[in-house]
Amino acid sequence: MIFLIHKKPHLQNFQTAMRIRDYQNWVKEWDKARTWDRVLVSHTLLHALEELGEVSKLVQMLEGYRPLDPPNEDAVRDLLALELSDLQVMLFKIAYQCGIDMEDALRRGQAKADARFPDPSTGLAAQRIYRERLGERVAALDTPLDEK
Repeated sequence: MIFLIHKKPHLQNFQTAMRIRDYQNWVKEWDKARTWDRVLVSHTLLHALEELGEVSKLVQMLEGYRPLDPPNEDAVRDLLALELSDLQVMLFKIAYQCGIDMEDALRRGQAKADARFPDPSTGLAAQRIYRERLGERVAALDTPLDEK
């Protein structure tokens, strides 16, 4: 299973696909070299939650709930990409700490999703229902407080 693209330092501008298992092994070896593999899984989870909070804050900026900081959507997206990467590192770390091979886990997750939702044509109807409910909830926000 192919996960992401990385640059090989000895081959300038050469990009190759990285396998998920290779990435997980890189995270584990990188941590081990710094002795950061010697922490409780629960503490890694706390770090993951911290990163998820950063992701949440940036998504809120892109959706207009918070002001853009920096005041440029592309810059916020760039920060979001880095925070998503940080979160991914923590998730892969939790996996290696628990003895889980993420490549296998993701394959199983794909099979589970395909079995649960085998017919892509049902997506449009589900999206309509979701948007109708969303519209009702947003409209309810406009109800005057004294009517509640």
